[in-house]
Amino acid sequence: MNDFARAQDLAQDSSQHARGEGLEAFWMPFTANRHFKAAPRLLARAEGMHYWTPEGRRILDGTAGLWCSNAGHCRTPIVEAIQRQAATLDFAPTFQMGHPLAFELANRLIELLPSDFGQVFFCNSGSEAVDSALKIALAYHRMRGEGQRTRLIGRERGYHGVGFGGISVGGIPGNRKHFGALLPGVDHLPHTHNLEHNAFSEGQPQWGAHLADELEKILTLHDPSTVAAVIVEPVAGSTGVLIPPVGYLQRLRDITSKHGILLIFDEVITGFGRLGSPFAIQHFGVTPDLVTVAKGITNGAVPMGAVFARKGLYEAFMQGPEKSIELFHGYTYSGHPLACAAALATLDVYRDEGLLGRAAELAAHWQQALHSLRDCPHVIDIRTIGLVGAVELAPRAGAPGARAFDAFISAFHDHDLLIRVTGDIIAMSPPLIISASQIDEIAERLRCVLSTLA
Repeated sequence: MNDFARAQDLAQDSSQHARGEGLEAFWMPFTANRHFKAAPRLLARAEGMHYWTPEGRRILDGTAGLWCSNAGHCRTPIVEAIQRQAATLDFAPTFQMGHPLAFELANRLIELLPSDFGQVFFCNSGSEAVDSALKIALAYHRMRGEGQRTRLIGRERGYHGVGFGGISVGGIPGNRKHFGALLPGVDHLPHTHNLEHNAFSEGQPQWGAHLADELEKILTLHDPSTVAAVIVEPVAGSTGVLIPPVGYLQRLRDITSKHGILLIFDEVITGFGRLGSPFAIQHFGVTPDLVTVAKGITNGAVPMGAVFARKGLYEAFMQGPEKSIELFHGYTYSGHPLACAAALATLDVYRDEGLLGRAAELAAHWQQALHSLRDCPHVIDIRTIGLVGAVELAPRAGAPGARAFDAFISAFHDHDLLIRVTGDIIAMSPPLIISASQIDEIAERLRCVLSTLA
């Protein structure tokens, strides 16, 4: 089939999809399927800071896809690396075998981390990274003769993916309510979001570090010697960009260290430059024991996740006969060759274009642009840190989430802007290649959206 024929078929398919035809077979994730299929919102191609719809509208990407395309879309070095790898080594097992790219990538990633870290465990998503980290934490204590440490502690409003481990330690009710009792032995810290004290704070709020001390109360209730790990997002993203109060994360680190409990940072969103440093570890100056990443590791081009392990954890497993498997855990596609190629090329782009520090350069402009929306109708809070931000709206009486969802629809259809909404919060995390003028453009388009909301 020639290019003209393909273009005709694409146009015909797009026209059918726009009418809602041919969409029923795909059960879409985290989507109001009936609403979507009655009026589809389709993206046909992407480049740089923009998507294009099938009919040719150019959409400014205010969310880096889904928090993942940090270097922008369809970057040539990443595309070409995937193409070369697919033609060279399409798949290789990493159970009792290996391929060079996986080891090269692990070493490159370790170079981006503080010297405390020594190993990388590969998986395929943030959800798998979280479940892997939780299993590593439980197994680590058992290897050290503390098998009674089985309890896990997450946080209210936390999002840690959709595996049974992740939704158990996660704290978003809608993600949990349909799935029964989940994992036993899990408790939750209170979240840190407080409009009374912190509304319209610029950067980290000053109030709220004392909420970390709630961990001591939980430990008193359950006995700290039974707790394996505490997991938190340094900045809670999917629940609406909840920024940690000054000193909060350090207090969690101090408490967990005192009681021999592992601290896990879920950096699936904050990793790879979102806050203006490679990871939130460096931004906040707090070092956990395990770190989960995904999304930006391959710029979203190929699914991949990973767990970074602090030195000493891996060594605890290296016991027993040399030919025995130390950790009975992994995935068929752990360290997949195409994902490794994409990740290595992504790291090159980040390095060559200085993208892991770019959010720090633009953070003040981003903050000023979003806070300029404070006078818009229904706005009750604005939060930014690095190149991530949220505009929180007052909910409609009896219809929570409806106002922000209307904003999402209006932004896409009327103002060619892609945003995310969660509840009544508009969340944004643009690609790190964004310019100052494009930041202003996002703010201007969002102002138009907000000014027409009922």
